Amino acid sequence: MKLSGRMCAAVACVFVAVPWVPAHADPPPDPLVGAPGLGDPYYPLDGNGGYDVHHYDVGINYDPPSRALTGTATVTALATQALRVFNLDFAGPEVRMVSVNGQPAGFERNGEHELTVTPLLPLLPGLPFTVTVDYAGPAANTEGEGWTFARSGGAFVAGEPHSATSWYPLNDTPLDKATFTLTATVPAEWEVVSNGVRTENAVRGGKRTVRWVNAQPVLGYLTTVAIDKFDYLEQRRADGTPLVSAFAPNTQDRHRELELRLPEILDFSEKLYGPYPFEAAGGIYFDADVTFSLETQTRPLYAPRTDLQTVVHEIAHQWWGDWVSVRQWSDICLNECFASYTADYLWPERVEGKNVDDDYRETIRNYHDNERFWNIPLENPGAGREFTSVYYRGPLFLHALRRQIGDEVFFTAVRDFLAAHAYGNASIPEFRAFVQSRSPMDLTGFFHAWLNTTAPPPQEYLFPGALLS
Repeated sequence: MKLSGRMCAAVACVFVAVPWVPAHADPPPDPLVGAPGLGDPYYPLDGNGGYDVHHYDVGINYDPPSRALTGTATVTALATQALRVFNLDFAGPEVRMVSVNGQPAGFERNGEHELTVTPLLPLLPGLPFTVTVDYAGPAANTEGEGWTFARSGGAFVAGEPHSATSWYPLNDTPLDKATFTLTATVPAEWEVVSNGVRTENAVRGGKRTVRWVNAQPVLGYLTTVAIDKFDYLEQRRADGTPLVSAFAPNTQDRHRELELRLPEILDFSEKLYGPYPFEAAGGIYFDADVTFSLETQTRPLYAPRTDLQTVVHEIAHQWWGDWVSVRQWSDICLNECFASYTADYLWPERVEGKNVDDDYRETIRNYHDNERFWNIPLENPGAGREFTSVYYRGPLFLHALRRQIGDEVFFTAVRDFLAAHAYGNASIPEFRAFVQSRSPMDLTGFFHAWLNTTAPPPQEYLFPGALLS
């Protein structure tokens, strides 16, 4: 992202001796009920316990004039415990029916985004199951926190850390990646763009049906659907990877030249971070009052004010954020610090020939005594503050680290770190330990000063030439 009771009958009651528990104590958790959240320190009710999702198959029918959204989402998962009740995350239209393994299931909605499901038969640990949710109703405009209306009358989905719950039910946590397929039906004059590879685009009886397949695992907020009257730019990389970019009305004239550089940008990032990890690439340029762009997997979403720096940033996220994702939202520097460093320092240095050491020194001089610049730490910035200091302090941290340990160690370490966590998750503590394992110098003080404090790092942790004296 670049800058949201039961009673027993008297005749049946039996008294059983049980340990005394104070009246105020919470009852022990039911071992047959999946947890309603996974305890992320910022968003503790995100995600759900008791199962691991393997695949989402989402089908929607959307009518832009009436904004009516009908959907059927089938979730294929593996039970990790016995389950008589489990939750999905969903904040979208009214739920009409839920089935588990083809049998009707009970359900209720509660909290901000909980869909609690009670299967007819309990699920057994270690066995696969499917849950299908049918829903329908008017789509709600979240204005950049999920389903969002475009100026043309179309719609798209964007938002971080949440967005997917606005249009399909899921296990909405960074810890549960799954493959994703979308089949969308719209009036024939509209187009549909999503993640991955388009495998169907057919018009029948005044309706257009489009199918997109994302073969690599993806997180919820990195999935999207965009419905508009698009113009397309279709390219291919030298290795044959298809590049499909879509331009909403009033965006192509401003941004087509940027997307023509997509092969070059992918090649550049690949040299830094290893082979491009997905089967397709591209971009979606929307026209709406949303001020951020987002690294939706394989096909980022770009806001009206997108520039070259933004495209480089979101493409870097395909490695940092998409291929390797955070374990918790407190680890957000892994995503944003690297994407910002790539766009703000590495591209200007290696493609445009800029002296980025001078840029670093100037920024340190200008902001060294600005308390607000340093008051949000990079590691664990705090809920609601994730998307702040990582953009302006993150590149400084990585440039100082690079100069501290040298280019060979730095670039080899970051490539190897990504490869070691491919299609999975990683944390800032893991990154610190990994880099330390590659460097003979003790980096404990350096990492603490740059990542954990709310003051400028001591001069010893600013690379030579950045000293303020």
